[in-house]
Amino acid sequence: MSICTHDCSSCSKSCSERKEENSFLKPMNEYSDIKKVIGVVSGKGGVGKSLVTCLLAAKAQKAELKVGILDADITGPSVPKSFGITSRALQDERGLLPTVTDSGIKLMSINLLLEDVNAPVVWRGPVISGVIQQFWSDVAWGELDYLFVDMPPGTGDVALTVFQSLPVDGIVIVTTPQDLVKMIVNKAFNMAKLMNVPVLGIVENMSYFECPDCKKRHSIFGESKIDETADELGVPVLAKLPIDPENAKLVDLGRVEDIEAPELDDFINVIK
Repeated sequence: MSICTHDCSSCSKSCSERKEENSFLKPMNEYSDIKKVIGVVSGKGGVGKSLVTCLLAAKAQKAELKVGILDADITGPSVPKSFGITSRALQDERGLLPTVTDSGIKLMSINLLLEDVNAPVVWRGPVISGVIQQFWSDVAWGELDYLFVDMPPGTGDVALTVFQSLPVDGIVIVTTPQDLVKMIVNKAFNMAKLMNVPVLGIVENMSYFECPDCKKRHSIFGESKIDETADELGVPVLAKLPIDPENAKLVDLGRVEDIEAPELDDFINVIK
């Protein structure tokens, strides 16, 4: 049990005792009881951030935790498709109701509200920020151990909205093994530091390809430098995920929950 120090400046919780001046935290929906909020971020797009969000949520659900995903990547939502969700979100007197996957993961994404999932979301930043805040305040999430937030790539105003509006307990940074990895990770790390949000660790996606015949590992995108970068920043490497065509097929089929991803087991065991 954590003890309140009454120093709101160093705490991200949204509680009745909070007295921090100039706080932008939005109130949680009255029908929600969320214990921890974890953001999944990246310094650039195309590194598999949404995939890692889905894998973390699926692994946590299999560990018998109550889990939800808030898809804050409004202009590039991919979470519902990864889980094979095609139905639209419903609403009742409690507010918006998250869609539930086969295993029980609760989802809220802009694609669950659009009449046509292929319609582009051509909205300005303030409108997108408002939608993310509504996903927190207007969605009746119920009881959750963890809410994973699939953040938009980069460090712009939408990411800032998430950090300021939601009581983020920590973030996971997703990256790939390329020469510019240090700069990308540093951007995400420094934004979290600026917002006083702990960095739980780094996941390197597309780290290697393992030949199915000889089992030799090939560094398709270059040799990994993530260990050195993590050491310099003082954060752990949570996992190095391989390139696996079978996993890509499962995602395309809406079966991301069937991916084993044993590389993430240690992290799930820690948060459990």
